[in-house]
Amino acid sequence: MKADLIQASYIAATLLFILGLKGMSSPRTARRGIIWAGVGMLVAVVATFFEPDMTNYLLMVIAVAIGAVIAYVAAKRVAMTDMPQMVAIYNGMGGGAAALIAAAEFMHPATMSPSFAILGVSGALIGSISFSGSMIAFAKLQGLIKKSWLFPGQSIVNLLVLAAAIVLGVVVTLQHTGHLTGPRGLALGLFFGLSLLYGVLMTLPIGGADMPVVISLFNALTGLAVAFEGYVLGNAALIIAGTVVGSAGFLLTQLMAKAMNRSLGNVLFAGFGAKGGQELAAVEGAMKEMAPDDAAISMAFGQKVIIVPGYGMAVAQAQHKVWELAKLLQDKGVQVKFAIHPVAGRMPGHMNVLLAEAGVPYEMIYDLDEINGEFPTADVALVIGANDVVNPAARDDKGSPIYGMPILDVDKAQTAVVIKRGRGAGFAGIENKLFYADNTRMVYGDAQDVVSKLIAGVKKV
Repeated sequence: MKADLIQASYIAATLLFILGLKGMSSPRTARRGIIWAGVGMLVAVVATFFEPDMTNYLLMVIAVAIGAVIAYVAAKRVAMTDMPQMVAIYNGMGGGAAALIAAAEFMHPATMSPSFAILGVSGALIGSISFSGSMIAFAKLQGLIKKSWLFPGQSIVNLLVLAAAIVLGVVVTLQHTGHLTGPRGLALGLFFGLSLLYGVLMTLPIGGADMPVVISLFNALTGLAVAFEGYVLGNAALIIAGTVVGSAGFLLTQLMAKAMNRSLGNVLFAGFGAKGGQELAAVEGAMKEMAPDDAAISMAFGQKVIIVPGYGMAVAQAQHKVWELAKLLQDKGVQVKFAIHPVAGRMPGHMNVLLAEAGVPYEMIYDLDEINGEFPTADVALVIGANDVVNPAARDDKGSPIYGMPILDVDKAQTAVVIKRGRGAGFAGIENKLFYADNTRMVYGDAQDVVSKLIAGVKKV
């Protein structure tokens, strides 16, 4: 009876995870989805305390308490601009936890069945890669690692490290199924060391512009690792939840890769990001600066304004000011819409979260496919801190590292007003042709400060 209740609790937790994931697919229901998933996790944790032969209650309570306090404080204090780093860390912790489960199982001297050993090793390999890779992704997003590390023959070295880890994984599997004798600890330690090393080597060469794809990929790997280890533990919640997260993560990775004009195979085999950091040849023309008051007049007397937010808006925490500007323009009879590129910001959905936080109605937010046809009819396209996702080079320059990537057609608007902190290139290190176009005007400065001046200018009209 007790065992049945525990399994029923795990199934209930799994259903709540699925409902939560479903809810998070839309900004309208995302908050409810997060609550459902949180309740599901609570149910799963409580059910674990009633597992048979469970004796280490004190350590479990201490671990839960420490984790809950850290998570609560971090969630309260972390700025929205740092949310991608937080996602990377938590995602990596999930992969690391899956790897530790495998390590604990393999430290037992008992012989395992082949299926348990194979899935345990697979989960350990994937979880270790996800953990160390996510830590490097965090360091890149946080600015602790400021460049992509490339060296001759890097792909070959990476493949050799991965191959060696797989070979050692086979050795560990044979040892724990009774088909091979030898010092288990040495093979297991080397296996985990090489797995962690591969995660580092895999992520170091990746350019910053590819980070949304990286985060999504590691999220999928973590889910897969959790599912494998759930099978080893005989835990239905881990199996189902891990499978759902893994499949959703791989689908999102595919969508993100498509949005950046990269194949899924290119992502999986570490070819992605190799172009990051390259620079185009000098762009002809010159950037034309505009005063905030003039930009405000252009928008106030227009009929349609499309606002394109980017990471610069996030850094300046200007989303509330941007919404204030949008409402002011609406009061003057201007049609205002927001255009979001799938990989704007540092993680999938980054801009949507910021705009939702500011109170922008969901019906005013459009994705790339929905909004691109409207740029030719827009009097002003206001770009706030976005760069690579509005670069026309992706459309018409075959020599560009981002050639073929779908972009927002800002350059087709009657006037493009770009708010930018300075004259440097974007996160991908690529010069932006939009900034030199005849119909583009640059307004330099911190996004929040500039938007405040735009608000003041519109009020004068």
